[in-house]
Amino acid sequence: MVTSVFNLPERLAAKADPALIGRDVAQFAAVADRLGERMAELTERLEALRADPIRRGRAALDRDLEIHRLSAQLRVLRRYGLDVCLGRMVGIDGEPSWIGRIGLSDASGRQLLIDWRTPAAEPFFAATPAHPMGQTSRRRYRWIGGRIIDYWDEVLSGSPTGIALDEDSAFVASLGASRSRRMRDVLATIQSDQDAIIRAGTHGALVVDGGPGTGKTVVALHRAAYLLYADPRLAGHRGGLLFVGPHEPYLAYVADVLPSLGEEGVLTCTLRDLVPEGAGAHTEVDPEVAQLKASARLADAIEPAVGLYEEPPKEGMEIETPWADVWLAASDWVEAFESRDPGTPHNEARDEVWAALLDILVDKVGDVAPAEARRAIASDDELRDTFRRAWPILDHAELVGDLWTVPAYLRRCAPWLTSEQVHRLQRADPSAWTVSDLPLLDAARLRVGDPQASRKSRQRAAALTEQREYMDEVVDYLLRTDDDPDSGLSLLRRDSIRESLVDDSGLPNAERDPLAGPFAHVIVDEAQELTDAEWQLLLRRCPSRSFTVVGDRAQARGGFAPTWTERLESLGLHDVAVATLTVNYRTPVEVMTAAEPVIHAVLPDANVPTSVRHGGVPVQYGAIEDLDEIVTGWLATHAEGTACVIGADAYPASDRVLSLTPQTAKGLEFDLVVLVDPDGFGSGVAGAVDRYVSMTRTTQQLVILGAR
Repeated sequence: MVTSVFNLPERLAAKADPALIGRDVAQFAAVADRLGERMAELTERLEALRADPIRRGRAALDRDLEIHRLSAQLRVLRRYGLDVCLGRMVGIDGEPSWIGRIGLSDASGRQLLIDWRTPAAEPFFAATPAHPMGQTSRRRYRWIGGRIIDYWDEVLSGSPTGIALDEDSAFVASLGASRSRRMRDVLATIQSDQDAIIRAGTHGALVVDGGPGTGKTVVALHRAAYLLYADPRLAGHRGGLLFVGPHEPYLAYVADVLPSLGEEGVLTCTLRDLVPEGAGAHTEVDPEVAQLKASARLADAIEPAVGLYEEPPKEGMEIETPWADVWLAASDWVEAFESRDPGTPHNEARDEVWAALLDILVDKVGDVAPAEARRAIASDDELRDTFRRAWPILDHAELVGDLWTVPAYLRRCAPWLTSEQVHRLQRADPSAWTVSDLPLLDAARLRVGDPQASRKSRQRAAALTEQREYMDEVVDYLLRTDDDPDSGLSLLRRDSIRESLVDDSGLPNAERDPLAGPFAHVIVDEAQELTDAEWQLLLRRCPSRSFTVVGDRAQARGGFAPTWTERLESLGLHDVAVATLTVNYRTPVEVMTAAEPVIHAVLPDANVPTSVRHGGVPVQYGAIEDLDEIVTGWLATHAEGTACVIGADAYPASDRVLSLTPQTAKGLEFDLVVLVDPDGFGSGVAGAVDRYVSMTRTTQQLVILGAR
């Protein structure tokens, strides 16, 4: 039956009693009115900002940021409408409070919705009968199509009235709901153990450890939204937060979650995205080469590799000038080369070294105008050619490519490698990049810098000079024609004021890579798969060492012998805290019963979570030849939901059926999973992990197909 926003089925008619939902109905009416007013206010404000005359500099930036902020708020309101409300809690004083995706107050200031990220909303997620946190009851709504189809009440303390208790919780009911191609946020059903992780501080590294279906990814995404609101270092996107996922299908799957929580400023990426060469990189086929490149020590080869191109000439040279010949000694070369800031990349430092070299020579010329002497010396062709050879412009990719194609170069830069290892690392095509190359390419790019740095710097300096000259002409004209002693134009004679007239906002600038960092906090999912070298790639982007590390040691294809604390401390991360999730909310008992022996056969101490529900559908076994019939039959009998075929690369994907490998299925979930020839996934830990991960992707039904 339908009662206002409540669209309860006939079997739940008793829950439509006005004594149970009357306060909700009245509250929703007030929320609906205020949402309409708020959307109108936001629309009007945005129209006014966009109609503003075009501003320049900081004013334009501030306006654009405000437009972005208000637009994000408007999108959340338009996306949800009334289902922006998650539920309510009733305090010991009998007064209810409603929790929302955003905070909302009426015109008089009365709180209609409490933002879920605020401390005031914490009891809604964290309260339990053992720790009621000042609450007597909690109600969670289950929304579909903008209507409440069910709600679940919990008694937290005392004997509250006006609640409807039943055996089937809204949370457990939502676990069996059909999946789509995109993950939905589960904010209304976040559990107390998950909420504690979401709201944890950002000092040091927090590990979210849990097996399949424990909600690790959900927690990580909601934690990102919470931190951007609550953490002073991140609020307003000042410090920057980076969310790193395992692969592109994962990012596509979770793409809607953060916007649905009101956050659109989180950068999400894979490790491949952090390095320009990552887009075309393929997997390293030789496991021994992959193992060598997984070591963080290999990055130590970059410094000597670049250092070979920063060696001052061993011999001096004579420089001819219009006034006198000047001797540039070998010691002068050394002095100039050592003048650069140690933290400056090679290509950017080139201008510093050249300037220092000219300073040394200008001092030797004698009683000549420094600018004139500088121009004359800088035009010396032999000097310029010698400097180009001694400190050439480098390309980071060519540098790494040379390591893989010139054995003597690699041997000199990485003397700890054996001759056999040096030989194995060599390849014919220097730019045939693999995923294993990416950490070294990143280290090289950081050390080498932008090959166009000098050119861009000269262009910017020339543009600034042109602007200053123009403004000087304007100021001089104004001063010449000013005949009013009280006009105040005489202040323009001050250099500081003249300099402020130069607008550099439109001048060419070095293009900043948004993924280069630094970030105040990094969240990384499926972290158990990261090599030492890949960890260094992330650590370079987070100097504060503030991480949320999400993973499951039992899902590491290469094995994971140490504890999380031991592993992270070995990488230089300290103040490590581990939060363990042990309840499997996704995978039915029937599936976990079949999957548990698979992983325990190779990892006896694997943390296999406990499932909380029965799916009622046993694991089905069949022949590979049955694949088409099984998928077609399932689609015909299920109007909603998604299926995934794992292990049949050639199987065609469609809107509701994906075809993935065990690796690209990680972090995803589907109503139906069809596992094709799992024995072909390989042996040992990697093969068992692939089978275990694939089996636990399902929320309802698992079919395993093998040879007849």
